[in-house]
Amino acid sequence: MNKVFSMFKKVTLYTFSVFLLLSITGYIYLYVLPKGPEITATNKINVGIDSFVIQAYKDSDRKSIKVWTYKPESWNDKDKIIFVMHGGGRNADDYLNAWIELANKNNLLIIAPEFENKFSKYTTNDYQEGNLFTFFGTKNQKTEWAYTVVENIFDHIKSVNNITNEQYDIFGHSAGGQFVHRMVMLMPESRIGTAIAANSGFYSLPNENLEFPYGIKNTETDLQKSYKKRLIVLLGELDNDPSLGTFRTTDLAMEQGAHRLERGTTFFNENKELTSKNNWTFNWEMHTVKEVGHNYKKMSENAIEWIKSQY
Repeated sequence: MNKVFSMFKKVTLYTFSVFLLLSITGYIYLYVLPKGPEITATNKINVGIDSFVIQAYKDSDRKSIKVWTYKPESWNDKDKIIFVMHGGGRNADDYLNAWIELANKNNLLIIAPEFENKFSKYTTNDYQEGNLFTFFGTKNQKTEWAYTVVENIFDHIKSVNNITNEQYDIFGHSAGGQFVHRMVMLMPESRIGTAIAANSGFYSLPNENLEFPYGIKNTETDLQKSYKKRLIVLLGELDNDPSLGTFRTTDLAMEQGAHRLERGTTFFNENKELTSKNNWTFNWEMHTVKEVGHNYKKMSENAIEWIKSQY
């Protein structure tokens, strides 16, 4: 009996030690060691496709981020700036390419940050969930939120290129749509003019009793300010097939709806109901794109309607 108990203690201690070692190693890799592409020289954005790499955070050199850009030849200061947020594939260059023709036709400066992560198949907290929390559940400083990184990029391009724009618009599809709607909810002080969240996989509902990212529990939100921002919840009429793309099927996600079209409707209606109950300003809209499914190119083409109608 004593031998069995002794063996059990050894196995338990060994298992705990391995788990502790893996946790410490993972934490150091993810949140201590510097990572990201090499910083590039500070230059003005060139006409056509261009890119640069800057520090993601203003008070730390622990993480760098690559930013793709497209600038039409006719673009000048005060013309529109659009941030385009990639999906779960973290393919910012593909999303940039989808906006080139739109940029030329509408004279838009496109900014496409690339939230690179080798473990993107296993973690979503660093991008579409805003990096509010670490993989281990502890809170990150607001200076390291993914939403703050967008603001930092905006400051960078303004200072380097002598741009005086006070606002930018932002579009995101799928995981990028998750990023956009959460940024509006959690950082209403951001300098977003029009935000378009297209075909999000699931949403953060305005429920203080639901843990983030399904609700807003344990977050610092000011929804009354968020509702004053212009957010377009853009849904594909045919995005009703959960087999398309990466689709979360946890119990809390499924409660929002059986597919993205239904989940987007649930999200919008719950926020609208809350604003009506409190008699708050509500500048959000929901629109459905006919005959389009989970397709970032076609959703981008349709999003331009709300970018153009901002002013």
